[in-house]
Amino acid sequence: MARSRAKDYDDKRLSMLHRSAELFAASGYVGTSMNTIADACGVSKALLYHYYPDKEAILFDILSSHLETLVAAVRKASASAGDPIERFRAIVGTLLELYRHADAEHQVQIASLKLLPKDKQQPLLASERILVGIMSDALAAAAPAAKQKRVLKPLTMSVFGMLNWHYMWFREGGPMTRAEYADFVAQLVLAGAADAAARPRSKAKPAGRSRQAELL
Repeated sequence: MARSRAKDYDDKRLSMLHRSAELFAASGYVGTSMNTIADACGVSKALLYHYYPDKEAILFDILSSHLETLVAAVRKASASAGDPIERFRAIVGTLLELYRHADAEHQVQIASLKLLPKDKQQPLLASERILVGIMSDALAAAAPAAKQKRVLKPLTMSVFGMLNWHYMWFREGGPMTRAEYADFVAQLVLAGAADAAARPRSKAKPAGRSRQAELL
């Protein structure tokens, strides 16, 4: 007979994932062993292997769970908002709030997704593309001047840049609350969109496609 799962199986799994994300963020994916993870989680190595066959499976589950949470919440925020500007602000605010207790997971997403095999990267990149698509659509609706592709793409990725890297400097109790910073980002982008779109186009040499380029 197959071994039945304990009632707290999922709670333990999520706790292991979060602690593993903290370790990967602090010491790097390569520099963290299964022994280190087991010790940090306060479980035996045998129990850890009951949940995950290897470190790669842990990394994939960290990123998959994190991105699924982001996509679901952003979709909900996008659907429940009213006018286009409110929708854009809601998406920005939702993402920043979700990062409140997920700095480690987000750092791992930025630094370690590329370390997974290509076949495991694909569903994660697909989730990233969904996030970018929702943000891009909301931005185009809120700032019509930015609809042209040469502006919309860099403007969309700039929004993610301001949100994704906030953990490098943002501290709770600082000069801005999390909600105030979300509003600051939204206002900054919307206020500058028209001027950015009006800039004359310059000729640029073609460049290779990066992960960020493939998201749009």
